[in-house]
Amino acid sequence: MLIEWSAPSDSQIVLTPTEAQRADLRARPDGSFLGRQQWSQLLFAHWKIDPAIVQATLPRGLYVDTFARAAYLGIVPFAMERVRPAWLPALPWLSWFLELNVRTYVHDARGRPGVWFYSLDCNRVLAVAIARRFFHLPYFRARMAASLFEGEIHYESQRRDENATASRYAWTPGVTSAPVAPGSLEFFLVERYLLFAADPAGRIYSGRVHHAPYRVSQPSLSEFSVEPARQAGFHLEGGPTSVLAALPVDVSIFPLVPAF
Repeated sequence: MLIEWSAPSDSQIVLTPTEAQRADLRARPDGSFLGRQQWSQLLFAHWKIDPAIVQATLPRGLYVDTFARAAYLGIVPFAMERVRPAWLPALPWLSWFLELNVRTYVHDARGRPGVWFYSLDCNRVLAVAIARRFFHLPYFRARMAASLFEGEIHYESQRRDENATASRYAWTPGVTSAPVAPGSLEFFLVERYLLFAADPAGRIYSGRVHHAPYRVSQPSLSEFSVEPARQAGFHLEGGPTSVLAALPVDVSIFPLVPAF
């Protein structure tokens, strides 16, 4: 059950995101991007969660972002393809791997909406090292596999660093895909172009990505796991509140900058 939520008291004024701010972040940022990649075989599975529980996990300066007074925790498995620096071509093997992240949605005191990652599992050791060192993201090594059989995507992940249970997902994307409408729950969940990350000293950074708006469908989900959320410290019950699949997008990655 959700409790009545209000943002924590603070000495500064805390602004909540406006619909204009959410839409404006889809524009290409100024400056040069660092890297390019493609995201494909995307599944967005989200559970409604008490905002107070989320807020208790966030660093100072970030505030839980809500839709209709509810916070959301997402489990997102997908494939990373053609990952490379902006000035280099994609390289065989190195530029293709899998990722599964556990995330929630936050904003800063200026009302900028973004993503906060609790974990990002990946099956490429170099990608884990680079993301931890240069992007301050909580990446973990995992054994992962994905396959397509008769139109259904099968995805499996098991973290290497602990005695974890394997997580399995299976879904068939919907027949038709379309952009989501601004102001909808679907827009709130998937149209996110800003991430926040904390370095070992607790300093908060923000980073932008740019891609065409997602084209999503309502998939048929035949298998799912909440194990990644459990590893992140959350207890989820039942199936996801929202399940979406998305067509591939080509993504530009921009540098991290101090968030405040």
